[in-house]
Amino acid sequence: MNWGEIISAAVTLFLIMDPLGNVPVFNAVLSKLDRRRRTAVVARELLIALVVLLGFLFAGNAILGFLGLSQPSLSIAGGILLFIISLRMIFPGQATDDEADYADPFIVPLAVPLIAGPSTIAVLLLLSSNQPDQIVEWSIALFLAWFGVTILLVISPYLLTVIGTRGARALERLMGMILVILATQMLLNGIRDFVESF
Repeated sequence: MNWGEIISAAVTLFLIMDPLGNVPVFNAVLSKLDRRRRTAVVARELLIALVVLLGFLFAGNAILGFLGLSQPSLSIAGGILLFIISLRMIFPGQATDDEADYADPFIVPLAVPLIAGPSTIAVLLLLSSNQPDQIVEWSIALFLAWFGVTILLVISPYLLTVIGTRGARALERLMGMILVILATQMLLNGIRDFVESF
């Protein structure tokens, strides 16, 4: 078991899930709930997100085969998608959704797409199709990333009081900068694989 690859994949997934960027959204959506109910909803939504992500991880090859997608196309699309997500982390715009309308959200918007979003799913599909023999390692990486996100979101009310909204935004932009580099590398890998396939 290659722990270097596991940690690398876990860090990538953690950055893509963007827990620091989701802290203000989670707290805004759940602001009308009391503390005990809020913790229960966060735990439920995170478990749903984990099940969704594990489903895509284990069914990755079947999904790609059914849709007739090639490995390079997935790498290029994943790189572009990650690049867009990371730019939004660095240069956040005005929120278009009225999060306060969700009294007790179920699946949407917290589990999907905030945690189990398209970029996270794309990376899991990429990992499972690229190295299907390491599915156990990728499962461990996903669980480690998910566990880190879970800890941050559960303690998010206390976290916001310590670092504040501006501190959370600054950390999110730092994560976005790292994600830009990862997205660029993924895009370059996809282009290289596409050229080599001819």
